[in-house]
Amino acid sequence: MPDRGGSGPAGPRFRAGASSRRSRALLLTAAVLAVLALVFVVFAGFWTDWLWYRSVHYSSVFSTRLETKLGLFAVFGLLMALVVGLNIWLAHRLRPPLSAMSVEQQSLDRYRLGVAPYRRWLLLGFSVVVGLIAGGTASGQWRTWLQWVNATSFGTRDPQFHKDISFYTFDLPWYRFLLNFGFSAVIVALLASLLVHYLYGGLRLQGPGRRVSTAAQGHLAVLLGAFVALKAVAYWLDRYALALKSSSIKDTDAWTGLRFVDANAYLPAKTILFCVAIICAVLFFITPLRRTWALPLTGFGLMVLSALLIGGLYPTIVQQFQVKPNEAAKERPYIKKNIDATRAAYDIDDATVEQYTASGSADKSVLAKDTGTLNNIRVLDPNIVSPTFTQLEQQRGYYSFASPLDIDRYGTGDNVQDTVVGVRELNLAGVPARSWLNDHFKYTHGYAAVTAKGNSVTKDGDPDFTQSGLPPKGQFPSDTQWRVYYGEQTTDYSIVGGSNEELDYYDSDAGKEVTYKYDGSGGVSLDNPFTRAAYAVKFSEPQILYSGAITSGAKIMYERTPKERVEAVAPWLSIDGDPYPVVVDGRVQWVVDGYTTSNGYPYSSRTTLGDATADSLTGSGREVLAQANQVNYIRNSVKATVDAFTGAVTLYQWDDKDPVLKTWMKAFPGTVKPRSAIGADLLPHLRYPQDLFKVQRDLLTRYHVTDPAAFYASSDVWKVPTDPTSNSHADQPPYYLTVRMPGEDAAFSLTTSFVPNRRDNLAAFMAVNANPGPDYGKMHILTMPEKSDGNTIPGPKQVQAKFNSYPGIATDINLLKQGDSTLEYGNLLTLPVGNGLLYVEPVYVRGAGVNYPRLRKVLAVFGGSDNIAYTDTLQEALKQVLGVGAGPEQGGGSSTTPPSTGGGTTAPPSTGGGTGTPVSPQVQRALDDAQQAFEAGQKALKDGDWATYGAEQQKLRDALNAAVQAGRPSTPATTPPTGTPATTPAPSTTPTP
Repeated sequence: MPDRGGSGPAGPRFRAGASSRRSRALLLTAAVLAVLALVFVVFAGFWTDWLWYRSVHYSSVFSTRLETKLGLFAVFGLLMALVVGLNIWLAHRLRPPLSAMSVEQQSLDRYRLGVAPYRRWLLLGFSVVVGLIAGGTASGQWRTWLQWVNATSFGTRDPQFHKDISFYTFDLPWYRFLLNFGFSAVIVALLASLLVHYLYGGLRLQGPGRRVSTAAQGHLAVLLGAFVALKAVAYWLDRYALALKSSSIKDTDAWTGLRFVDANAYLPAKTILFCVAIICAVLFFITPLRRTWALPLTGFGLMVLSALLIGGLYPTIVQQFQVKPNEAAKERPYIKKNIDATRAAYDIDDATVEQYTASGSADKSVLAKDTGTLNNIRVLDPNIVSPTFTQLEQQRGYYSFASPLDIDRYGTGDNVQDTVVGVRELNLAGVPARSWLNDHFKYTHGYAAVTAKGNSVTKDGDPDFTQSGLPPKGQFPSDTQWRVYYGEQTTDYSIVGGSNEELDYYDSDAGKEVTYKYDGSGGVSLDNPFTRAAYAVKFSEPQILYSGAITSGAKIMYERTPKERVEAVAPWLSIDGDPYPVVVDGRVQWVVDGYTTSNGYPYSSRTTLGDATADSLTGSGREVLAQANQVNYIRNSVKATVDAFTGAVTLYQWDDKDPVLKTWMKAFPGTVKPRSAIGADLLPHLRYPQDLFKVQRDLLTRYHVTDPAAFYASSDVWKVPTDPTSNSHADQPPYYLTVRMPGEDAAFSLTTSFVPNRRDNLAAFMAVNANPGPDYGKMHILTMPEKSDGNTIPGPKQVQAKFNSYPGIATDINLLKQGDSTLEYGNLLTLPVGNGLLYVEPVYVRGAGVNYPRLRKVLAVFGGSDNIAYTDTLQEALKQVLGVGAGPEQGGGSSTTPPSTGGGTTAPPSTGGGTGTPVSPQVQRALDDAQQAFEAGQKALKDGDWATYGAEQQKLRDALNAAVQAGRPSTPATTPPTGTPATTPAPSTTPTP
């Protein structure tokens, strides 16, 4: 009997089959785990976002945005899938019952047979793919949808079509999206239908008989008719889009709105083309009844020809033969519309403009009224002294101050003064022993604000602090909550609370570290293991999941900069580039200015926010955070605060007339508090924002002109002067100053100056009232007419050149450089006082022994006078140039300490032009020799006599060294310990001989 159960070959087969099944099971398990991991990663991002919004009490923002995106995704994705899928199904349904016998059709038979088993899956798959793409694109239009459904009227109509401005800002963008979606759906459906008709014989390229079946002809004709009908709608909307059209006129870029050729050629052309397209679409729609392509194709050809002739050639003829011969007169009414709309859209239409005949000598009677300006001249430059704050108030390497510092006002009544403010923020780069626990558990926050008077310094040239030290002492209550968990430089996450003890600060008096356990409301709880796992994925840090350092009650803080937090809870705002700290209600708060913008204000010229807000300081991290970089409407509609201890974000309605803000408040109800909710302590610290002011001044370089003829001639174009104290060749930044404009009281203001295009003399000075109150936002422009003798008022660049070329100053600069010190010019301030213009500039010295800037001299000049003050104090400078005692009492530079160039602890001696410290005969003789050698060397350089130039340079070095030796004290001066430089000093603009 044969052995049927032989085990020889059966065993290996069994083992091979089992092994194969195990392999498939393992692969399937691995695939499932991979999919689950991917899903969890996606879900972790969603879940942590939801937790963050819930922690800041803005979960409605998250849910509204999510619901809107999902709704748009579902509706338009499904609509696209149905349109495309239905047309593919219809094309297959309308296929000929028998395909013609030809080589072409025989080749296609193979594809038809290959597709047949998967036809439904291919239809479903293709429809789903195009639906997903369309839905994803539509979800990105959530802002457009919310603005459309919540649109608020502007109450102003455009001058051409007499429609409310809201039609252009809210309605037209949504109609454009719908039109583009319609075009996409029809084109994809048409292409897919063509392919199916070709595959199944309804459309043939070869063979006898008709090339297109009757059914295919009717189907394709309806799709083409839909396309042409959409084109008709596009022509109609193009009529309104002319009010938003950007073009150029007389080589002027960024012109927006209708011109003569638009109103008299393009507008009628669009209307005619709309009618032609409607007729052409009807011809396509009746093609299934007439069963001929003759009429629709003829109509389509006429439409294309009309577009070329009426829409292209005719406007060109009008522009060339009607407009160009008399362009100024033809364009005049349209220029006027552009001027009016632009000034209204940027809120510069109420600016007060007056001529200011600046006197060459100060009017004593007017100076008596200018004490508010003179007593608040800022000599402590916040753009320079961040390293000084760091050196004197850093206390430990794990703290730092932002650069530049900020300007605010503190005090009450008549004692309110401009104050330079910095916050001692956490700097993880300075932590002595970097580790995950140290970086995220121990060193979690900064501590305290540091403030100093803006109008004075100590006798050593250091800031005159009004709040300083650790523990903090000064003008603020001792129980102020000084811990700074949220700040401009706080970018990493921290885990606080529970049993975690954090470093508060090091108490030098007690000689120990002060610790703290966080008990605030900020952060997201980590008590849930699932939440910890989600954050472990979010931050790619597995220790968050299993670390024993995370105990019950622990919270995680992230998204910690004020700009990030405000932008997250108000994603419809553009954020100012300079959040600033204020100390109110017993805690540190960050104030953030938010802008509502639009690119759809008819006739208003567009500006690029990134370009308009750039100046010599933007390289220091100041940048506007914009949802739309190019805009033609802007309002500072929201003031926001971010609590430095809890991270709580509060939005306040600042502009209660802005229709864009009202629209967003309807879209996100309850997120913005009314203006009346702003606390009485916070209100005095709000100010006019810099980025808005820079956008407005950029527009005012052209739009200060309201006469269309003068605007067209471009005869009075201004520009913002370049910053003469910087080598960046960028615009001079605006300055916060207390100034008194003619006919007004002194007020905290944001100021700037203008120069004529391609010239350096002063054209105008502008200030906007930055103090909350009835005059807040009042813009005042002083224009400088040319004097009867033909002389002009010097601009910032010319004043700086005058300072640099003054003999005593030039010699001191060279002396400083020879002594391994660096000179840094502070802000060059322009001030309208005494019926003239006063220029003031602090001069700082950074020495090798003291590696931070100290105020050493003050430069001042009144008007175009040659009476230049170069003194130790602001008070001395004002007395020299104005002839009266003015300004605050201050130290400036020491008047009894001999000059030094090595340590940078004292100012170099002045050799003229001021009331500085007298120098010894030996020093004066050496300086005279240095000046003589310098002048001789310059002459030799000009003549190309290099041998003489080298010899004179050696004499110059010898003379300067002699001056240093003659002026060196008998007892070595004590210098403070060297600090860590925080910024690179700006090189001097004066050449070294």
